[in-house]
Amino acid sequence: MPGKRLEKLKKPKTKSSVSKIGRPPEKVPQETVDELLTWIANGNTLRSYCRQEGRPAWRTIYHWLDKDPEFLARIAHARDMGADAIAEETLEIIDTMPMTAGGDNPRLDSAHVAWMKNRVELRMKLLSKWNPKKYGDKVGVQHEGSMKLVVATGVPGPDDDD
Repeated sequence: MPGKRLEKLKKPKTKSSVSKIGRPPEKVPQETVDELLTWIANGNTLRSYCRQEGRPAWRTIYHWLDKDPEFLARIAHARDMGADAIAEETLEIIDTMPMTAGGDNPRLDSAHVAWMKNRVELRMKLLSKWNPKKYGDKVGVQHEGSMKLVVATGVPGPDDDD
């Protein structure tokens, strides 16, 4: 009978006393949030931020994004701003005068021109994948006029007279 007495003394489990499985939710440090948002808005990547010494791992940041919808919205806005920064960077790359080669007979270095062109094309391709509405190629089907479709099945319909 002593076992029954112990059962009666135990506190009944309620919803508030039941522990959840997994790590407790972490509060996102505001200093880290501000620093990360600035980093991404300048056109840098999340992974490059996380590779720096003393920064949280990228998985931790994605965990924070899952837990905090406001943080998720702020990151999305920063990524839009970062895409604009990358687009502006492509203009700077194109507007930069390429290096010259040839010493006494100066001419544009074709390897440098090709390298700059590849940098711009890669950035534009990434932008079109990340934000196709803003940076993608316009793909649309325009149709003018009307179309009439008649399906002949060989089965007489209700308005067919024999």
